[in-house]
Amino acid sequence: MCKKIILLILTAVVSTAFSQELNCKVQVLSQQVQGTDKRVFEIIQTAITEFMNNKKWTNDAFKNEERIDCSILINVTDRANDDFKATIQIQSRRPVYKSSYNSVLLNYNDNEFTFKYLESQSLDFSENTFSSNLTSVLAYYAYLIIGLDYDSFSLNGGTPYLQKALAVCNNAQNTSEKGWKAFESNKNRYWLINNMMDASFVPLRECMYNYHRKGLDLMSTNKESGRVVVLESIESLKSVHQIKPLSFTTQVFFNAKSDELINIFSGAFSDEKSKIINTLNLIDPTNSIKYQKIMASQ
Repeated sequence: MCKKIILLILTAVVSTAFSQELNCKVQVLSQQVQGTDKRVFEIIQTAITEFMNNKKWTNDAFKNEERIDCSILINVTDRANDDFKATIQIQSRRPVYKSSYNSVLLNYNDNEFTFKYLESQSLDFSENTFSSNLTSVLAYYAYLIIGLDYDSFSLNGGTPYLQKALAVCNNAQNTSEKGWKAFESNKNRYWLINNMMDASFVPLRECMYNYHRKGLDLMSTNKESGRVVVLESIESLKSVHQIKPLSFTTQVFFNAKSDELINIFSGAFSDEKSKIINTLNLIDPTNSIKYQKIMASQ
């Protein structure tokens, strides 16, 4: 009897000490959908929240405070019975060492999102088969979030999870839902993950590590040295630009980083400002007007 009690206590301790990987806040909006029961959107929001946060995505043990902060915003634009058309915005963040600051790793809006949902259905996912577009899209982004997070803490540490995201994409090649195939667009889920796993984009993944682990994490103790590493990591992306100019995956990177880079280099030395602006104007011309704030700052 005593052994059973001890076992129950140990089980309770372990379950409270370790958690799943994601701390995902989910919001489902439906303002554009008229004449339908709004309760279904609350049910979908709860189901997705439980799916993202309660599923074990890796074999690693996470403490509750180590869970990856992320968010999903689904804006449903149309509904026909059990068929939903929407956009989905995904954002993830990682803490910076010895600070209260969280650095955005991913900030992406996916406009090709349709799914079926039967009220109170369970959300099932298999790594080996395509079960539904809803769970495949969610799993794809779960693995992408984890892969980018791991890449930011160890060199190429996210490879196993980016490979899982690639597998989800490959399993979806025969579905009629959009976003999974190369020929549909040059800016979709297919190209985002396939580029990341392409040899041409090795410097981008190395940048993820150097920028965050060797750059941002150092800035709390040595601001100037950390900023130099961030500058060097951005400079390294010139090689990606030479092979794949203005690539979609590089654009996704800068969607997450443009505002942060402005904050980092607004207080830099003048030569650093000139160098980072020249580089950013070359490899991220979409945000060139924003980057002028760096030189304007004192």
